[in-house]
Amino acid sequence: MSLDQHLAYARRMDRADGLAHFRKRFAGADGPLVYFDGNSLGRPPLAAIERMQQFMTEEWGGRLIRGWDEAWLAQPTELGDRIGRAVIEAKAGQTVVADSTTVLLYKLARAAVDAQIARDPQRREIVVDTDNFPTDRYVLEGIAKERGLRLRWIEVDTAAGVTPAQLARAVGPETALVVVSHVAYRSAHLADAPELTRIAHDAGALILWDLCHSAGSVPVKADAWGFDLAVGCTYKYLNGGPGSPAFAYVRDELQGVLAQPIQGWWGTTDMFLMGPEYEPVPGIRRFLSGTAPILGMLPMAETLAMIEEAGMPAIRAKSMALTAFAIELSEAWLAPLGVTLASPADPEERGGHVTLHHDAMREVTARLWQRDVIPDYRDPGGLRIGLSPLSTSFEEVHRGLQQTEQVLRQVLTERAGLA
Repeated sequence: MSLDQHLAYARRMDRADGLAHFRKRFAGADGPLVYFDGNSLGRPPLAAIERMQQFMTEEWGGRLIRGWDEAWLAQPTELGDRIGRAVIEAKAGQTVVADSTTVLLYKLARAAVDAQIARDPQRREIVVDTDNFPTDRYVLEGIAKERGLRLRWIEVDTAAGVTPAQLARAVGPETALVVVSHVAYRSAHLADAPELTRIAHDAGALILWDLCHSAGSVPVKADAWGFDLAVGCTYKYLNGGPGSPAFAYVRDELQGVLAQPIQGWWGTTDMFLMGPEYEPVPGIRRFLSGTAPILGMLPMAETLAMIEEAGMPAIRAKSMALTAFAIELSEAWLAPLGVTLASPADPEERGGHVTLHHDAMREVTARLWQRDVIPDYRDPGGLRIGLSPLSTSFEEVHRGLQQTEQVLRQVLTERAGLA
């Protein structure tokens, strides 16, 4: 296709897009800026801005401390159940919104290995891949030091992710816990969650899923796939805002088995009794520790309403179409300049973003930002394009990739001149 033909296709896709009307519900989405970083920080919903203003004046300003009894104390589990229902297909009572991703990863991983060691002292290994997100790796390294455990590393291709064959070779009678990202942060590789879960369970291990790059973009079936534990952030496709709290999923059969490693008053049977000893409340609330970040929970509720309206199957279908279009444009415009695809080519094996590789991409990313085209950069040489189905249009993808071609060509011309 020519440039004009690609543009005509983008406009046809936008006219036929059943989710196109959601775009106008996000602040700034109708402007000229091209936003390719929705998988790092989503745009704010306009309704969330109004909701925050209303909360400040009426609920916090008007109800003051009465707000805790009237609504806020229930917010972590009510919002958790909503995520469970709309985003990860988990029945009520298994999902809670609480701390940062890092803190929740620590809580669940530490609780899991402690329970496994108590059950079978020889289970002293944690399996994780070398390209998992840094927080996951750092948290697990810390837990291994605390508990005298070993990390068994799966070496993965940075343009791919953990495969069933790799996991099957890594697990065994000493495996306590497996930690895997459902969508790899660098490559967007979409893991075979049901099969990896089965392999971990067949080895007697528990498995903890990092859903940060899939929640709100890729359908998740936590209950049907047999998940034990999962953690996901809310500031990407759930549009919770900078630093919005994460969510944790704990399969109901495990809730009475796992011991909360960060014991706090919000996880006790009667938090206002102020008793002399910690007594964990039954159920998912036991994984709460300190005071819930209510302000950080408010914005994501507006996106959850949109996800409930649209449905995850439709969101996934548009996500696959957006990333396929980005790859098509890259092959037409960027491949002749030496750009290669660092994400799975098969849309069934790819999450909601695309990574394009060239050793000039760090400079390209910096220059694109100056033009109000906002991707992000990940080593080695990866321009990462995150496409949020509710707020991204096909024409926006066209504009962004066209600018990327112009900037890359400029950078390469300057390099050739210096040579």
